[in-house]
Amino acid sequence: MRSIFDGHLDLALFALAHNRDMTESAAVSNRREQGMADALERGRGAVSLPDMRRGRVAVCQSSLAARVNREIQPVSRLDLDFGTQAMAYANAQGQLAYYRVLEEMGEVTLIGTVEDLDRQWERWERQSDPGLPVGIIVSMECADPIVGPDQLESWWRDGLRSVSLTHFGYGQYAAGTGVEGPLTPRGRQLLSRLAEVGMTLDVSHLAEESFYDALDHFPGPVIASHNNCRALVPGDRQLSDRMIRLLLDRSAVIGSVLDAWMLVPGWVHGESSPENVTLADMADHIDHVCQLAGNSLHSAIGSDVGGLNHMPSDFHTIADLQKLESILAERGYAEADLDNIFHANWLRHFRRWLPES
Repeated sequence: MRSIFDGHLDLALFALAHNRDMTESAAVSNRREQGMADALERGRGAVSLPDMRRGRVAVCQSSLAARVNREIQPVSRLDLDFGTQAMAYANAQGQLAYYRVLEEMGEVTLIGTVEDLDRQWERWERQSDPGLPVGIIVSMECADPIVGPDQLESWWRDGLRSVSLTHFGYGQYAAGTGVEGPLTPRGRQLLSRLAEVGMTLDVSHLAEESFYDALDHFPGPVIASHNNCRALVPGDRQLSDRMIRLLLDRSAVIGSVLDAWMLVPGWVHGESSPENVTLADMADHIDHVCQLAGNSLHSAIGSDVGGLNHMPSDFHTIADLQKLESILAERGYAEADLDNIFHANWLRHFRRWLPES
């Protein structure tokens, strides 16, 4: 089984928003949640630390996810909206505390340096122990919890290593999915601080104008942790070929996502069924990036595993990412290509841009 580096998960968000224990399997959590109706994904979880070990997901980026939204949200939504940046900061720090406690329990290893990453990867490649800790590089999905650009250095000391500026709608620093607009003045200031401390910029969720604005103003390392291709699925959440080519020029890695609405056109939330969506559709997006690049050096996995109600029909837990190997091999991808897509591209990026020790 090939080891996997997943470019985007939300382990702490699902744990704290759903009161879901990530140290027990998704099957156990789903049995606990039978009959609960406070969220659409109740009883349909697909990610846990045991399932990651079973699928040899050795390392991932896992997020701190909180955003500012002053509108009162219905109970069925994930609990990630807060009235002020101070409140979003406090919630994101709580998610970080969850990762730290998991590390104390021996469930995960927090990765902040190249030395940490190499140690974690070598341990997984050397051993077959089913109890090995999963490696986590702490990311931030939406920069709203960064109360101001000058606070970024504090977040760096806390272990944060990559940041996306916004999520859905308008953030404090940029326009996101579903809206239009450039970076805010504070967003440009934040990019300067990101470059100074050596943080990776994740362009996921940026509105198109904000995307181009960010690439123009940020000289540092860039990734797209969880994005699919607009050529296959129309919509502003996907990357156009022009955007992909700009990312290729910046040596970026682009992680393909499992969300059905990003895999196939015409998906309607709450109405469409995953029965006609498969992991082969994810392989189409991986292949499209590889064809544009002319090689396999930029395409990767950024699964963003959520509820089974919007995952492919042949995907049941994160361990099923292993099924991608045979799908891609049948399309002519060689061993070295599969290694690139499954882990080597992410490893190269972070070995280049994490601090040495």
